[in-house]
Amino acid sequence: MHFEDLQPEVVSILSQPIKSRDEKLQELCALLNEKVSYYNWVGFYFAHHETRTLHLGPYVGAATDHTVIPFGKGICGQVAETNTNFVVPDVSAQDNYIACSLTVKSEIVVPLFVRGENIGQIDIDSHVIDPFSEADERFLEFVNQEVAKLF
Repeated sequence: MHFEDLQPEVVSILSQPIKSRDEKLQELCALLNEKVSYYNWVGFYFAHHETRTLHLGPYVGAATDHTVIPFGKGICGQVAETNTNFVVPDVSAQDNYIACSLTVKSEIVVPLFVRGENIGQIDIDSHVIDPFSEADERFLEFVNQEVAKLF
């Protein structure tokens, strides 16, 4: 699987005229979860800047209790404050990690910018230690650039 091969599918899903934004994001999460073997939980969190919290949006994977995350808490909360990608090769070695499941071994979070503002992020968990590369980061940045067009 090459990320370049997935790019047209991402664009196709996000450009469907009759589906709602959440339906498109749900379908996108399902695509990434299905096509990338080590993407075991794929979801979006959206920022509420007034309350300094992230709120769970569409996702695919195991249910999570983490539907609201304060800025600064966990990997997602840190990305909300730093506005930078965060790759965690091994969650057991990360001090500020919020445990979602014993099966999660690594995580990648990439911020979603709309008109220069961090409005949320895509969050991916993996059951594999250290699977994420720079190619994942570039691909997820592409995904978020396309998602930003929905806002």
